[in-house]
Amino acid sequence: MTIRQEMLHLASLARNRLRSRGRRVAAFLTGRLNDDGGFGGRVPASDLYYTVFGLEGLLTLAGSAAGFPPGRTRAYLQSFAAGGQLDLVHLCSLVRCWAGIGDDAWWAQRRGQILQRLGVFRSADGGYSPAAGAPRGTVYACFLALGACQDLGWALPDPEGVLRCVESLKAADGGYANQEDLPVGSVPATAAAVTTLRHLGKPVDPALGDWLLGCHCPGGGFLAMPLAPEPDLLSTATALFALRMMRTPLEPIAGGCLEFVEGLQDPSGGWRGGAAEQQPDCEYTYYALLSLGILGPTTKST
Repeated sequence: MTIRQEMLHLASLARNRLRSRGRRVAAFLTGRLNDDGGFGGRVPASDLYYTVFGLEGLLTLAGSAAGFPPGRTRAYLQSFAAGGQLDLVHLCSLVRCWAGIGDDAWWAQRRGQILQRLGVFRSADGGYSPAAGAPRGTVYACFLALGACQDLGWALPDPEGVLRCVESLKAADGGYANQEDLPVGSVPATAAAVTTLRHLGKPVDPALGDWLLGCHCPGGGFLAMPLAPEPDLLSTATALFALRMMRTPLEPIAGGCLEFVEGLQDPSGGWRGGAAEQQPDCEYTYYALLSLGILGPTTKST
């Protein structure tokens, strides 16, 4: 199962908790779908990054790709061709969107080209970087590249180089960071590292589970890093996903995390990223679905 498929499977479990509320969430996401087929984010204009979360949120709520006819979204994706002008984040977003829509003859003809474009972001240390030709990679870029290769149906080139890059980014406190020689790791980077290591067949140090749990707030939710002022939904979702993959028991923290996530839902049906955020969007709504799915009626790691 790919990273994307694992996330979708777990997010789909949120339907058991949402029940009738699912229609309101779907209406929020559909309301972000523009006439050109893309989804808007913090501004109305379509963006490939937010289209990932809008599309996959609707796929999660529909239960399958068959329940969500992509219609004009296919034309929107075709407008980017093989992604030759896209940065790494948007290139991987394009790939993930096509994976959500399903096999498409037009897209299949361009997979080789997009893999070539992905190679532009290889870093000199064997990993991947958001910037072309960079000397050092980042955990996040390696995570994105691995997911894109999985969605393309290609083996990740030089996985050992990616592993070396990720391992070199371990912070002094035991977590992972996106820059070398940092004293403190971050929850999103550590969760991305756990996921990347696991999917490349590398044993994951159980101490990383303890590090992640150390960023859990007693009142619910996860901090982005130790001593961050307040928890946020991105950190909560990524931490829960990594802990689930590590088979860490979630029962002791499930109640507080559920209360935290539920408290961030906007009356519109979407989710905000944190207590200080005022605007819900597709990204945070998808992360809420992922969190609720993981924390649903069955929270045991299986």
